[in-house]
Amino acid sequence: MAAKIKKGDRVEVLTGRDKGKRGEVLAVRPEEKRALVQGVNIVKRHQKPQGMGQPGGIQEKEAPIHLSNLALIDPKSGKATRVGFRILEDGRKVRVARPSGEVLDA
Repeated sequence: MAAKIKKGDRVEVLTGRDKGKRGEVLAVRPEEKRALVQGVNIVKRHQKPQGMGQPGGIQEKEAPIHLSNLALIDPKSGKATRVGFRILEDGRKVRVARPSGEVLDA
């Protein structure tokens, strides 16, 4: 199945403690159906010092969030939108925002 959310997309969180937050997708893990979103689902992890490079202590980082809790942001309206697919004249398959019909892929 084609991926509806890809790295670099702007998304909005639909449910959970971070509902309403927006961010950019840093990574997608399709086998787990999860994505890392910048500034969303922040967790604290205890880190041992890693030589001279990284200090130890409590680090805050993003945890993966399920794809079903994310919605792409329509570039035209700025609202969360559903995603559809369309095949262009040149044969490319692109993602489109359902309400506006705006093409999401460059």
